[in-house]
Amino acid sequence: MKSLLFVLTFSFLSPLTAAGSSSDTIKEFADHVRKFTLSNGMRFLVYERPETPTVSFSMYIRTGGIDDESGFSGMAHMFEHMFFKGTKTIETKDYASESKVMDKIDAAEISLIEESDKGVKTDPPRIKELQAEISGLEAEESTYIVEEEYWGIYERAGGQDLNASTGFDYTNYVISLPANKVELWMAMESDRVKNPVLREFYKERDVVREERRMRIDNSPDGKLWEEFLGAAFLAHPYGRPIVGWDSDLTHLTRPLAEKFFKKHYDVSRLVVAIVGGIKAEEVEKSARKYFDSIPSVEKSNGEEEHISVEPPQTGERRVVVEYDAEPSLLIGYHRPNLIHPDNYALEVLAQVLDEGRTSRLYKNVVEKKAASSAWASSSAPGERDPNLFMLGGTPIAPNTPQDLEKKIYREIEKLKEKGPTEKELEKVKNNLEADTIRGLSSNMGLANQLAYYESVAGDWKYLLALIQGLRNVTDIDVQRVADKYFAPSNRTVAWIEKKAPKDDQ
Repeated sequence: MKSLLFVLTFSFLSPLTAAGSSSDTIKEFADHVRKFTLSNGMRFLVYERPETPTVSFSMYIRTGGIDDESGFSGMAHMFEHMFFKGTKTIETKDYASESKVMDKIDAAEISLIEESDKGVKTDPPRIKELQAEISGLEAEESTYIVEEEYWGIYERAGGQDLNASTGFDYTNYVISLPANKVELWMAMESDRVKNPVLREFYKERDVVREERRMRIDNSPDGKLWEEFLGAAFLAHPYGRPIVGWDSDLTHLTRPLAEKFFKKHYDVSRLVVAIVGGIKAEEVEKSARKYFDSIPSVEKSNGEEEHISVEPPQTGERRVVVEYDAEPSLLIGYHRPNLIHPDNYALEVLAQVLDEGRTSRLYKNVVEKKAASSAWASSSAPGERDPNLFMLGGTPIAPNTPQDLEKKIYREIEKLKEKGPTEKELEKVKNNLEADTIRGLSSNMGLANQLAYYESVAGDWKYLLALIQGLRNVTDIDVQRVADKYFAPSNRTVAWIEKKAPKDDQ
């Protein structure tokens, strides 16, 4: 899950009180979430906290790495970067003149790509000529740009925590503002959705390529993760890196990014959660004023996107990554998506294995000095579609990744045979409840969870079903899903192995 498990006790969530039973408290919480949908399909979730002087906004777009098209991996992540580059009125001194320069840059970049793709027939002098032309045009473009004006407007208004992230399943944009600045957010974000301008696109593309080099190409953990996912998913795009393949990144252009925006940032895919010192009625009025007129693109039959379905795995897959780094192990078992009924038991299973110093992996692997870390995670790398139950760790010498692997399997087999104890189940559920209280006590924490479930699960009320589902999990349920999914033929294993010394002979 996005933050593993969420079991709620809402006594801390104004306007609720601690009075009444836990089920009454949950019902009261649900009654205080106000949801409304605009005529274009855009959804808003509002939770009033009158005592707080600030308000947090979390906007989720049901578009992430898995929505990248073949040959253009990294586009969703690239667009996250570009969405901060302003609009036709923000971050520009003269958009009409600037747009003409951007068109010239596009033409030169496309020519550069075409020339570079000629391979052995590439004309080096022509490459240099185009690079010089692009450099000059980018210098001209910079004369029209008001750097960081978008953030500056928010900063002067008291904005904090402006940020964004791209996952496999979604892209998320967040900010917190004083409670009297709701209309500013509406004006700014509706303009960004209607009129994004992808200025300095190719400079930012180079930033993303450098990000890839640092996070994956020059990182043992990043390289292991990329190789592991590529082996675990043969058809589904969970096997593709969010940041993109470098050969794809070099072919991304501003016109392609604009097409991506029109197709994948359709307003009907937007969910916004707003939590803080606001009135729901006023928020709805403002939302309709600024967003209702943005049209949604209706798709006829056959035009809806189709994401490849991962076929059942029919045998164990193993990957060895040679790298001059300490050994590390990853194990993944295919499992269903977030809304499948087995999700509840799988979530509890992960916590039985990896929840503090009394968990099975810690007591039986880490404490016995077989590994410096051993962990479990119920779902990765996403949750919209069938994904992976993950296990892994870092062995301590003389233990190898294969030794650690055997010790992890031993703990899995124990759960298959007997399931968790009553004490383990109680501990896991109590800890999860406490963790969630801490995670949802802030405006942003609550806003993120509401928007996440509305976007990825299709309805924020999945959160309520999850609460009840987790409470109903028994030792037999945990034993059943362990036996069902943890089969050798359903797993992918990857580890880092130090490169062997070169033979000098």
